[in-house]
This record gives sequence, C-alpha cells and structure tokens, in this order.
Amino acid sequence: MHIEFKEELLTMSVQVENLEKNMAKLTIEVAAEEFEKAVQAAYMKNKNKITIPGFRKGKAPRVMIEKMYGTGIFFEDAANALIQREYPKAADESGLDIVSYPEIDVVQVEKGKSFIFTAEVAVKPEVTLGEYKGLEVEVAPVEVTEEEVAAELKREQENNSRTIDVDDRAVAEGDMVTLDFEGFVDGEAFEGGKGTDYPLTIGSNSFIPGFEDQLVGAELNTEVEVNVTFPENYHANDLAGKPAVFKCTVKAIKVKELPELDDEFAKDVSEFDTLDEYKADIEKNLRERKEGVAKREREDKAVDAVIANAQMDIPEAMIQNQIQQLMNDFVQRMQAQGLSIDQYYQFTGLDQAKIQEQMRPQALKRIQSRLVLEKVAEVENIQISDEKFEEELKTMADMYKMEVEKLKELMGDAEKEQMKKDIAVQEAVTLVAESAKVVEKKEEAAE
Repeated sequence: MHIEFKEELLTMSVQVENLEKNMAKLTIEVAAEEFEKAVQAAYMKNKNKITIPGFRKGKAPRVMIEKMYGTGIFFEDAANALIQREYPKAADESGLDIVSYPEIDVVQVEKGKSFIFTAEVAVKPEVTLGEYKGLEVEVAPVEVTEEEVAAELKREQENNSRTIDVDDRAVAEGDMVTLDFEGFVDGEAFEGGKGTDYPLTIGSNSFIPGFEDQLVGAELNTEVEVNVTFPENYHANDLAGKPAVFKCTVKAIKVKELPELDDEFAKDVSEFDTLDEYKADIEKNLRERKEGVAKREREDKAVDAVIANAQMDIPEAMIQNQIQQLMNDFVQRMQAQGLSIDQYYQFTGLDQAKIQEQMRPQALKRIQSRLVLEKVAEVENIQISDEKFEEELKTMADMYKMEVEKLKELMGDAEKEQMKKDIAVQEAVTLVAESAKVVEKKEEAAE
C-alpha cells in the first residue's frame, strides 16, 4: 500500500509502503531546488579546506572545485544534511508509530534532480489480548528465618569493621590487596594485561581462574609469577587457550577487624539500646522488604501470564533497538564503576556479541510487557487525572530535590504525555496483579 503526503511548496513528498512483520518503508523525495541549496551549503562549509591551483584557499568557485574533484564532491555532505532534516518530518507526516531507528538507503543523488532516499523502520505492532484478569499466579509465602536475621546482622558488623594494614605476614585468603601486575604470552607483554595499584580481594574470583589462588602466600613488595591459561572461549582470539605469565607485586595487604555483637554495638549502629531490640527491628525490616519483593513477583508473574495469553508480532528491528538501549545503559554503569567496556571484556572473556545475546530475552520481555500493558490501559480506558499526575510530579520533584513548578518548566509537552502513559501502564500492572488469583508456591522437592 502506498500513501503520499505533500508539504507546502512541494519541497518534499513521502510515500509509505507497509512491509511484512510490522516493518514499513518511507520513500522520501526532496525537490531538486532543495538538493541544490544543500549542495551549495556543503560547498560554503567546506571550501576553506580545499586547495585549487591559482586560487587563494577558500576563494575557489564551486564550479572549479567540481571540475577538478568531480561533480559529486559535495553530495555526501548535502545528502547527510537533508536526511537529518527531512527524515524526522517525513516520519511525523507518515502517521506511523515508529519504534526503531531508520535504516537509510540513498536511491537518487544527481545534479539537477530531486534527492530520493528510503527509510526502513519498525512499526509498533498491534496487540490482541487474551484473558488478562483473574489469572492464576504462584507466589512464595513471606517468611523470615533466624538465619536471615543473623546474616543481616553479620553484614552490619562487616559494614562497621575497621580496615587494618598488615605488614608482618604473607597474603592469605580473604585479604584485600593492592597489586601491580603485567601479563606476558610467549615472553611478550600483551595489550590490556597491565595494571597498577589495582585493588583485589583474594577469593573474589574477579580474575582468570587460578590467578588469585596463586597470590596466596605472596610476600609484600616481592615479585611473584602467576601462571594461568586463558579460557578457550576468551574474547581475544590471539589469547584464547594460551598459557600466560603474570608478574605480580603485592604492594599492600589489608584485613577487616569486626566489632563484638553486643548491646554496645546495637547502640552504636541503631536507635536501640539492646541487641535483642535491634534484631527485632532487623526482622521487621526484612519482612517488609520481602513483602515488597512478593508484591513485585506477583506483578511480574501476572504480566507474564497476560503476555502468554496475548498475540503480537514484534519486528526484529524493535528488539535490536531495545538491546542497544540496554547495552548503552550497561556501558554507562561500567564507566561509573571506573571500568571501561574493553577492560570488562578482558576480565570476563565476553565480547559485545555475547553480552547482547544474553540481553536479548530481557529486551524481548521489556517490549512484550510494555505492549500488553499499554493495550490493557487502552481497553480498560485508564485515564490519568490531573490530581494523579500532580501527585507523581511531586514524588519526582522530591526525588530530585526540586520545586514542582521548576520541574514542570523543564518538562516539555512530549515529556508530560510520556509520563502520563507511564503512569497508565503502572495502573494497568496494578489492575492485572490485584485481580490475579494467588496460589502458594510449593517448595521443590530435593533430588
């Protein structure tokens, strides 16, 4: 099917072709006059970088530059500028609900002719809901054991420990060391195999298998050799399966000293006077936390059941777009921890393709959940009142420590509409979860 739209002054036209599996192709034609303007703009932008014999730099006429370097010397810059300018307008005029980045293909780029390019995009799929109310979900009962209270108490004890420097013994399991290292394969240092003042807890299994074990017994400021073999599936092909020697020097050893668990400890770390009162409070907080987890589990399983009963055809481009968003978030989290993505690949033996493949189920689940919940909100005619919207704005403003009015000023109409959609989706989650029939999850029998 072809649909055509026209802009005023006929500077651009758009044709929409619906493809299989919720894909569509936009064919965008920009008038020859507009293409000529873009080429002229590209000439003006680049002329100072081009040298023509007989002319001062930046003074050569366009016709002379085209004669020497070819008519199409400025076409690429002109095409890129037009694509960036015209695609968003064409996407808006098409009326399609586009859910992926466009795959651009230039069809025609010639002097004196209109500029034509296509954009293949994924379109939001239609969802057919099955049953979505009263669905049966299994949720484990909320229980807090003495072991869990003890573990929480142990964590608080660890958090209030002191770190003490050790200089009268060798490295032991559990020590926190500061390490210099350099790796060699076949006697040659390899890229990414060197670290200085690297913090490492022995037994954390952060490095290649066998690396940390061989540091046990190492003396301070004495070089030791650690012999390991890179995994066969290591991301760097030139290192995979190869034996390596790491020359390591432990520059510092630290250990934790734990405080006694008694009433004084309770007074120091809490508002309570006795250890028994503090443990009771820990149990209360654990129960509330578990109840929150159980609520989210009920919601997740209810949404999973809605997805299982629904029908939708999700385009691959939409999944890849979501995977890329997850990957971007992952890279930012690594950087926030002071680790580059290349270092992460080095330490884990993974690569981008493997990580993205691991992210695929999560990406698909996010898309499916959003689509079915938006459909539930539509079918149930969930409307977000001004009062509800203001309430959510206040919560957000409090989180960012801002005035509500200031937050409103920073948000455009599109952001406000998106926020209302997000609230409606959450209301849909509540609806399907609260209508679900909870069945107590049975403990799996030991084999």
